[in-house]
Amino acid sequence: MNRPSTRPHTGDLVLGAGVVLIGVVVLGNTVLATTLSLQFLGWLMLLSGIVILAAALFLIGKQDFWVGALAGGLMAVIGLVLVRHTSAAAATLTLVAGAMFLASGCARLVAAFRSPTHRLALVLSGAVSTVLGLIVLFNLATASEHLLGIILGVQIVADGVAIMLVGRQAPAIAVSRSSGPRVTLP
Repeated sequence: MNRPSTRPHTGDLVLGAGVVLIGVVVLGNTVLATTLSLQFLGWLMLLSGIVILAAALFLIGKQDFWVGALAGGLMAVIGLVLVRHTSAAAATLTLVAGAMFLASGCARLVAAFRSPTHRLALVLSGAVSTVLGLIVLFNLATASEHLLGIILGVQIVADGVAIMLVGRQAPAIAVSRSSGPRVTLP
């Protein structure tokens, strides 16, 4: 039986390096990355909403008409707002992200007092999340221009590094088909 190689191939290394390079470019211009990602998301939601509305027309008189019409209409309106008011959408998403960082950081800090085994990890990650949330919330105007682009760039770099380390294919899980489930009795 051939074992799959756990080392990435040359193509994976080249692809991963290219993805890391794209991530570095995104991190180099976070304002443009924020604007482009919100514009892309807005157009995607607008077009999806229109398609769902059109599909709902085929359901007139049936039970699912209103669900499709309302969902399509809501998606189209949100997409239109994202396309037309990109800076307001960036500020709104940044506000939500800052609140999430702050809330998760506080929750981790509280959980640190209840878990003696993982206390150090919870305190460190909770402190970082809390401070990050406070920085974002107290500098909302500046953060709204850069935060989404930074998050996108870091994610792209992390994906590129993962492709270089692991490759594009998930590791195969060896499953023994010859033996059934094993049951152990106490």
